[in-house]
Amino acid sequence: MAEESKSGGGNSGLAFIVGALVVVVAVLAFMMFSGGFTQKKSVDVDITATAPKLPDAPKLPEAPKSPG
Repeated sequence: MAEESKSGGGNSGLAFIVGALVVVVAVLAFMMFSGGFTQKKSVDVDITATAPKLPDAPKLPEAPKSPG
């Protein structure tokens, strides 16, 4: 009778592929979070605005005289 060999050789190849993918994802995450894919931009924003002068409030009418 022939003996069966259970060496699990297919699993080691799969483990190598999964390990390589983990390394690639780790390198990409490091590059993205450290700003490796973007160019360093110097942004200098100077916003100067004056508020418009509001019109004067209308004068209130005089209060009615109380009877008395």
